Amino acid sequence: MSEGYAYVPHRLLRRRVRDIPSGVEGVLMAVVNEDVSDCAGYERWVELAYVRDASGREFTTAVGNVEAIEWVDRVSPRCGGGRGWRSPRCCGRCGAIRCGGWWPR
Repeated sequence: MSEGYAYVPHRLLRRRVRDIPSGVEGVLMAVVNEDVSDCAGYERWVELAYVRDASGREFTTAVGNVEAIEWVDRVSPRCGGGRGWRSPRCCGRCGAIRCGGWWPR
């Protein structure tokens, strides 16, 4: 084991993302394939996403837990409409594009 990590290219680098389990939003700073094993004889590699939140602190999460969000000026009025950062997926309540998964601040 020469290095404990390796950088991985990702399509969402330097873009706004949301950590799905916690709901925290930030900018995806890096994706790293990291050895998280606790012994020298066994290697366990996982892909971790490093996300910087609004306060400037970075946290890690699994790459599969990260989704893109984008600024939307208008969405379906049935879901409250308005402006804000939202997930580009469909809304489960009304079926409108780009309003699902948004939580007001």
